[in-house]
Amino acid sequence: MKKKNEAPFEEKVTLYTTLAGRGEAEIIERKSRFIGHAKRVTTEKEAIEFINEIRSKHSQATHNVYAYMVKENNIQRYSDDNEPQGTAGIPTLDVIRKSGFTDAVIVVTRYFGGILLGAGGLVRAYSAAAKAAVDEARIVTYEQYTEFTFTVNYSDYQKLQYDFPTFGIIVDSCDFGADVTLHLAIKDVRYGEYCKKLSEMTGGKLIPEKIGNRFDYK
Repeated sequence: MKKKNEAPFEEKVTLYTTLAGRGEAEIIERKSRFIGHAKRVTTEKEAIEFINEIRSKHSQATHNVYAYMVKENNIQRYSDDNEPQGTAGIPTLDVIRKSGFTDAVIVVTRYFGGILLGAGGLVRAYSAAAKAAVDEARIVTYEQYTEFTFTVNYSDYQKLQYDFPTFGIIVDSCDFGADVTLHLAIKDVRYGEYCKKLSEMTGGKLIPEKIGNRFDYK
């Protein structure tokens, strides 16, 4: 597997743009099929696993071109997979770079249709297939979230839940027993504000327990 490092990108500590999930799209260019596959990943290992998955699925394809960017260790790599140099891997990587997202891998599978496209045609086709797959996967902005938990009685729960949309809270789980135990996540920048709101609504009785942090989007 050919690998090539490119210039590092700017690291963002509390905010970054990536893909919501996985996407696939196909275009036809002068009888050649170009199938774009895009996926969010968080490590180089995940990117390589995805590339190998697509290669295995499309083992009869003429080319499986790839590109990925991973925030961890500022990694950027691509492969032309025997297409003419500069016509496939770099255009695919440029879809990621120019769209401003990271933690993503794109594989573009080509089934040759018998007509040569030329350098310009290849660049356009690989770029278009990669972009179409990204559109299917959806670009989203991930922010740093605080994970926390607390237990309340049913009366307080009924009041508190109405504020969840206002604060952009993600409900990870609700356990209904004698009381209600909630596991929630909120943007870091709003955690202090929400803790104050909880205190005001419960007369100072409720102090949430902070569990950790993660990147997420809503």
